[in-house]
Amino acid sequence: MKQKLFVLGIFCFGVLTIAIAGDDKKKKSATATTRSTVKPVSKPSKSTIKVKSTILRDTIQAPAKVDDAKPVVAPAIPDLFESATNAANGVKLNPRAVSFVQDYMEVNSKELLKMKDWGRPYFNMIDAVFTKYNLPVELKYLAVIESKLKTSAVSWVGAVGPWQFMPVTARELGLKVTRKVDERRDYYKSTHAAAKYLRDLYKEFGDWLLVIAAYNGGPGNVNSAIRKSGGSKNFWAIQGYLPNETRNHVKKFIGTHYIFEGQGGVTTLTKSETVEQISAISQLLSNRNLTAAELENVKTVKVSGKYHSQVISKVIVMEVEEFHRYNPNFDRVMATAENSYELKLPAEKMDLFTANKYQILNESVQLLLSGGTVSAMTTSISRPSANHRK
Repeated sequence: MKQKLFVLGIFCFGVLTIAIAGDDKKKKSATATTRSTVKPVSKPSKSTIKVKSTILRDTIQAPAKVDDAKPVVAPAIPDLFESATNAANGVKLNPRAVSFVQDYMEVNSKELLKMKDWGRPYFNMIDAVFTKYNLPVELKYLAVIESKLKTSAVSWVGAVGPWQFMPVTARELGLKVTRKVDERRDYYKSTHAAAKYLRDLYKEFGDWLLVIAAYNGGPGNVNSAIRKSGGSKNFWAIQGYLPNETRNHVKKFIGTHYIFEGQGGVTTLTKSETVEQISAISQLLSNRNLTAAELENVKTVKVSGKYHSQVISKVIVMEVEEFHRYNPNFDRVMATAENSYELKLPAEKMDLFTANKYQILNESVQLLLSGGTVSAMTTSISRPSANHRK
């Protein structure tokens, strides 16, 4: 019995030993497998470091988004068209021109802003001539769209020079056009001719947009469009009856004005829009009635303060009525909050004013303190007479 138990014990011990040995072998095998499949971790070198970058396409993109948001694109052209408050002078563009003008500005702004720099001497000369003819100096932008200020410009129909005059029109305006001499290419002389022509066109139409249309397409086309429209003299109402080139010419002028000035003005509005949008002060100043010869001899200075027309006239020895012909509504403008005026006088009279301006100002103040009053500005504004641009 003891012998059987001894043999059974040895057998059990052997089985247990074999089982333990097998389990230990499996653990070693698993450890070896793990070591062979896991690569050792080492410190990366500077050349192998990769940084994941977050791209922000605009300054207001959410920081959690990575290159998956659509960019916020700012409009290429400032919003000068929708509200009068966006322009310093309160002028807004007619809605029927907005699309064309925006496209025009996007395409041409870069080139024309360069011209604003290199063309300054030409613009200064044109400003001086147009001022003598009592024309808005912004009309100089006609030369930009007509010829890009080039004296060598020649159109396909034979118009020549910076103002693109046809031979017949040029001769009517006093320019020499022969085989040897062509004064259409003379900047100074042709600018005087352009001023005369623009003055005459305004006398006929009384609306700057119609003047620009007539300058391009001729007065006949504009008058024909007026008749076809039923008698309207509003450019936006008659534009469909004008040649396409003329219609777009007006809009190009407006776009050029916006590029150079940053806003609209009296030459980008119809007559009715001008009454609605341009300040009463500007309209009061527009009623000067001077001849070309008088404008040649005029001097201009900006004044502010309590100046009064009666005192100025007395000191410079000038009739009050004559003073007001040179400076319409002077007292009414000086009584407003703006209290400034571009005083125009014959050269010899301006010299007297400059030499005695402190005396004039002092006497003007005394006049007001002693009971003299300056007429208050009224809301009703007299329209310029038909010949105010002689």
